[in-house]
Amino acid sequence: MEVDQAIRGSDDMRLKTKYNNAIYVIQRALALYSIEEVALSFNGGKDSTVLLHLLRAGYFLHKGEQSCSNGGLTSFPLRTIYFESPSAFPEINTFTYDAASRYGLQLDIIRSDFKSGLENLFKANPIRAIFLGVRIGDPTAVGQEQFSPSSPGWPPFMRVNPILDWSYRFKLVLYVRILTCSVCWQGCLGISFDMQGPVLQSLRPRVFTFFMFLKCLPYYLVFLRLIRLPISFTNRYTSIGSIHDTTPNSLLCISDSSGHKEKFKPAYLLSDGRSERAGRVKKCSPISQSSPVAEDGLDDPESQVKRMRTGSAIAVGDEILSGAVQDELGPLLCRKLRSIGWSVSQTTVVRNDIDSVAEEVERQKSSNDLIFIYGGVGPLHSDVTSAGVAKAFGVRLAPDEEFEEYLRHVIGKHFTGDRNEMALLPEGITELLHHENLSVPLIKCQNVVLLTATNPTELEKEWECLVDFTKSVLTLMEPYESKSLTTHLSDVEIAQSLSKLCMQYPDLNIVCHRKSRAGPLVISFEGKEEARIESAAEALRKKFQDGVFSET
Repeated sequence: MEVDQAIRGSDDMRLKTKYNNAIYVIQRALALYSIEEVALSFNGGKDSTVLLHLLRAGYFLHKGEQSCSNGGLTSFPLRTIYFESPSAFPEINTFTYDAASRYGLQLDIIRSDFKSGLENLFKANPIRAIFLGVRIGDPTAVGQEQFSPSSPGWPPFMRVNPILDWSYRFKLVLYVRILTCSVCWQGCLGISFDMQGPVLQSLRPRVFTFFMFLKCLPYYLVFLRLIRLPISFTNRYTSIGSIHDTTPNSLLCISDSSGHKEKFKPAYLLSDGRSERAGRVKKCSPISQSSPVAEDGLDDPESQVKRMRTGSAIAVGDEILSGAVQDELGPLLCRKLRSIGWSVSQTTVVRNDIDSVAEEVERQKSSNDLIFIYGGVGPLHSDVTSAGVAKAFGVRLAPDEEFEEYLRHVIGKHFTGDRNEMALLPEGITELLHHENLSVPLIKCQNVVLLTATNPTELEKEWECLVDFTKSVLTLMEPYESKSLTTHLSDVEIAQSLSKLCMQYPDLNIVCHRKSRAGPLVISFEGKEEARIESAAEALRKKFQDGVFSET
């Protein structure tokens, strides 16, 4: 199988590892189940097309090279399930039938709904496992592993996900490898030629070299053209569902002041792989008219502006708890939050331990609008913040292809292995906050912001970027006003008066501190209304003789 040869001849070690892992899952499934007990769910999309070629390679390797040496792999007896719908794009139907004919697929066409269709299929066939082209980031991928039993209420079968951890990039690279394979060329072009012939044999190394050089370029559009999917069709859509819920991806739209028909850039120019499904129409659930709800599930915008915002800070670091390092970021974060009118509920320090981080985030997430967590972010053994946040929200860590690309640019030649552990982020709850002044985006997991700053200067830079996200992250509130009085009265002399004052002005934050036990007492009044602050300060003065207090 030349797809296997092309991958193994590649110099892309990470692609090789992804490929080997996928092939291992396929071979493991074929070892656990007979060929009659497995099936492929094929929908004509990019993921299932990649999976089809991986399965053909995996089946070839499973059967053994010697048994398939005579004439190559001419028979691929894997049962293939296709759910045909009247709302499917005609191009997808045509491509699916062509692929079934070209590769000798045993196509089972189901025209009913998924659940009842599988039930009827399972009654007639002993299917126990189905290969799926599910990738992390897909709506159905949350909680799935490479081998996952079907959900409760569905017919019992094993879901096998060989490309679960593949990103948009690896999918495109495999298309490039497919293009260098003579078997695929023959199938795509519908002609037969001998790749081993003297002319083609001489060109073959150059073809491989050329595509290796361009391995990160998405030549899958060329592939789609070769398999008879029109380029105009593939340019408009980055994710294809039905004709009712699929629209051209607006992120690829080319502005045209002339007002002519909209034009779209090729799908491979989509910079953010997570926006692959941006062209899919979201189904809206009815919302009660009596209780308006914003997109994030919080109160309506007007009530959000009126109510107080509360934040907290969590430092992750054994070095702080041991006293080896002084926490400089916590106090600075408090000042920054107060400067935009936010209240700070608490600052805490936890150990470099996943459970410690998870427990603290779990405790604080429901009582704060935002939690800022710093320390424990990176590739070291003590960097457990992401894992702790994931555990607090009950999700797993999953590769984020967009974040990984940013890290690749920063790390450069030091990037090794088949995946970057730092690119594993909490699945389904992560939002990347891009800013032109940041080389790597900030990470936001629901109401938890992960900061990478290690000193006040770096925090100042990250904070300036966060302030720019006034709609999605920080809401700028009415700033606090403050006033301070000093006195040499003892704590006992002033305690009762201050207690009554706090009850009289519950909207103000009245706090006291001394820099030394023998030094003056500093009384601070803080609130949103300057008039209330002046009134409280004057009320305290009137309780004592003139000259007892001085203003700072």
